[in-house]
This record gives sequence, structure tokens and C-alpha cells, in this order.
Amino acid sequence: MGARKRMSRAEREAQILEVAERVFANDGYQASSMDDIAGQVGLSKPMLYEYFGSKEGLLLACLRRSKRELLEVTSRAAAHATGPEQLLYDCMLAFFRFGDEHQQAWALLRNEFSIPNASVNSELEAIRIQQRDFTADLLRQVRDDLDDEQAEAYAEAIIGASERLALWRENRPEVTAEKATEHVIALFAPGLGF
Repeated sequence: MGARKRMSRAEREAQILEVAERVFANDGYQASSMDDIAGQVGLSKPMLYEYFGSKEGLLLACLRRSKRELLEVTSRAAAHATGPEQLLYDCMLAFFRFGDEHQQAWALLRNEFSIPNASVNSELEAIRIQQRDFTADLLRQVRDDLDDEQAEAYAEAIIGASERLALWRENRPEVTAEKATEHVIALFAPGLGF
């Protein structure tokens, strides 16, 4: 029998977050147990608490990772766009693909109301605010006639519509990320003058 490879702290944390995200998404936050997560990771429960402090701390770490990754994928998409409509298209497509490729993270975001916790709800709202601010900044770059209020209002509408469309897609598997993006473009591009 070979010796187990020791993981760095960062590798172990990433492993814990992967397992926790899956357990939280599959079982729901309330029904999930630290014992189950620790067992699946191959750590003791006290060691799991050593890393994240509490079940809530573990959930918050999962949400923060999703927040960071969502901003990374949408930022990369924005960096390669060649015009305003392409910018909107690429960023929306990145958003929908993120949901498809990170279904467990999306399940956490989608089930926010099942977690009656102020710090968790604050972190979930921080994800929305991050994406709203990102979108508002992009809108101001392509429409210099927009004031801050307009850019923020338009961004709120785009983010809200995209979240609802992502939820709708869960029961419509035939609607691809590309098709969902086309729906967003058809709705918002004319009003934005693209």
C-alpha cells in the first residue's frame, strides 16, 4: 500500500469546498452535517472546524469562492469583446455557462431563502452587488451618456432577468446557454441602443 500524498493547506481547503458545495447543494444546508462532509473529505470533524470554524463558515467560504469565480469568468469574457452587443452577449453567455458548469454553486445561490442567516444572506447579496457593479461599469464604458443611476438600474434589470432566466432553464433543459443569452440580447440590446 502506497503512502498518502500530503496536501498543502490550499489544496485541502479546495477539496473541502468541493465536497461541502456538493453536500450543501444535494442535501440542503439545514440537512447537511459537518460529520458527513468530514467523512467524505477524509478528515476528522474537529479538523474541519479548524479550517472553517463552523458550518456557517464553511458555507460562507463556498459562497465566496463562487463569487470570485463568477467575477473571473465574466471579466475574462468582457476582456475579449469587440463591441457593445458582443460585450453583453459574451458576459451573459459566461454567466449562463457558469451556472451550467457549476451546478452545485448555482444550487447554493438559488436556495438562499432556505438559509435563515443574516451573514449568509449578506454574502449572497454581495454576489449580486458584485455582478451589478461589474455590469454597470461595462454599461458606462459602452454608453458614456448613462449616468450612474441609469447604469445601476439597467444593471439591476439585467442581473435580475438573468437570474430568473437561469431558474427557468432548470425546467427547460433544451434551452442552451447560447439560447438563453440570445433571449437576453433580444430583450435588452434594443433598449440599450446596441
